[in-house]
Amino acid sequence: MKYVVIGAGGTGGCLGGFLAEHGHDVTLIARNRHLEEIRRNGLILKSCSLGERQIRSVKACTMEEYSDTPDVVFVCVKFYSLEETIPFLQRIASENTLVIPILNIFGTGGILERSCPAPVILDGCIYIYSMIEAPGIVVQPRPIFRVFFGYRKGQPHRLEALASRVEQDLKETGIDAHFTDEIQKEALTKFSYVSPIGAAGIYLNQTGGAFKRPGEAQELFLTLVHEIETLGHAMGIIFDEDLGERNLKILEDLDDDSTTSMQRDVQNGGPSEMDGLVHRIVRLADEYGLELPAYRKISRWAVEQGLL
Repeated sequence: MKYVVIGAGGTGGCLGGFLAEHGHDVTLIARNRHLEEIRRNGLILKSCSLGERQIRSVKACTMEEYSDTPDVVFVCVKFYSLEETIPFLQRIASENTLVIPILNIFGTGGILERSCPAPVILDGCIYIYSMIEAPGIVVQPRPIFRVFFGYRKGQPHRLEALASRVEQDLKETGIDAHFTDEIQKEALTKFSYVSPIGAAGIYLNQTGGAFKRPGEAQELFLTLVHEIETLGHAMGIIFDEDLGERNLKILEDLDDDSTTSMQRDVQNGGPSEMDGLVHRIVRLADEYGLELPAYRKISRWAVEQGLL
């Protein structure tokens, strides 16, 4: 079975690296020096689970160079790069290809499906702490590695046997994989942390320590979490736990000086995931007739700041 992983950063590098290390046919779509180093030395994976591995079996190329038809595609890019993957998917993916987006943004499968109707495009989410240490080197310093994917509500269950095989392949590598009937709940549960911490962090220009203690930052964070919860209820999603309590526990592990990836992207003068993390929630609020005033406030502020 042929796997393609679009994006060879922390997430995609670990997914592709784990699969290739266990004998699967994997091609990483990468670019620049990261691509050059993977071609020269293989992917260097420093994993607290696998140890340090030099994975020479993994293939790597650009989108333009890839000419095969894969069985499975994992999309592991930032939301602002999602549009770049569409022509590639339109070219390489057939009706027998399974596409699994693994992004921080809720509902990316449905977004891709509108432009790429041929393949089966699921929704997915991931829990992992990993990053590029240097070109060609990906590190996973913490053991958490959980992947959820599944069909959206009302989506035809085409290629279901292939999706089950993907789950088995991932599990055999040591990844905690779940082909689930409740992907919208799982994805929105994760999003209920990623979006509020990203939105509140950039709006207040605060680091992790401010969110761990009672005060303005934590209050705004919890307000945003509960607005996501409200959105979920409007969508018919019943959560297994109180999302506020759940996400406060996650905050306990933050370093006091930590910042979010969106803060770092903006500080570096590059594009950010503001559209997916904040503006998209406002659009969904309009669709479901919800107020969600905290998200609307941050969205208006972001537009004024030019953070589109």
